[in-house]
Amino acid sequence: MRSSAFWRGLSRLRYALPDHAGRLFPGPDADGLARIGRCLDRRGWAMTIGFFDTGSDRPEAIVAAYEAAMALGGALPEQGRFAIKAPPLGFGEAHFLRLAERAAGHGHALIFDAHGPEDADRTLEAVERLLPVFPDTGCVLPARWRRSRADALRFRDSMAPVRIVKGEWPDPAGESGDRDEDYLALVALLAGRAAPVGVATHKPALAERALSMLRAAGTPCELEQIRGLPRRRTVAAARRLGVPVRLYVPFGPGWTPYAVEAALARPYMLRWMARDMLGLRDPR
Repeated sequence: MRSSAFWRGLSRLRYALPDHAGRLFPGPDADGLARIGRCLDRRGWAMTIGFFDTGSDRPEAIVAAYEAAMALGGALPEQGRFAIKAPPLGFGEAHFLRLAERAAGHGHALIFDAHGPEDADRTLEAVERLLPVFPDTGCVLPARWRRSRADALRFRDSMAPVRIVKGEWPDPAGESGDRDEDYLALVALLAGRAAPVGVATHKPALAERALSMLRAAGTPCELEQIRGLPRRRTVAAARRLGVPVRLYVPFGPGWTPYAVEAALARPYMLRWMARDMLGLRDPR
């Protein structure tokens, strides 16, 4: 009985921890973003800023948070991007247009983050509607979804920046089981386009292979890393290839709970971080 109560207590703590962490360690505010931006600018890195909501924030509050970040202006590196999530904004066309105009006014652009498969069509349709007016509006394609290959061809000849990610949500149509090969297959479809392709992975070998493919095809590319995850070895690979680096910087009240939840669901991350700190190669 005592043992069962102990494990129930641990389980409750496990699920309560993200919310507690969010209150204790909130993500960076506008001043924090400015400090990070100045640091990245000195290093020659680009920056993507993404707001993480709590799930209960109204679209108007999310738009206001982005506008406060956009108002930082010269404190941010050039060619910055603001990553937005369409579902929390209620797929509101007026919100998208307002943010695109504000970003463009400061010399930046929007990129639409990927969400669940059920939101993919509406998200990519929003990108297509903005492209004629804001041709540097970008999108994110999850390599684990089969549909992403058709979506890559859909945007291949546009000027939309495309970021390739492994993908957080499973493919409802089923998966191949080899996510690295799925990733590289998507890279191959975009190799040769004139618009930029972002390689978003923290796996050094995969990053090097993907960036090499794009460089060989003459496609402008960059390595994109998320702030808070190990990046020493991936950045070293980008430098060897002469590829620029962009840092995705999350902010907002929902970021820390999301990050803690992700870490609890992926216990191997501590081992991964240790390998990165020591510069060890990944096992083949």
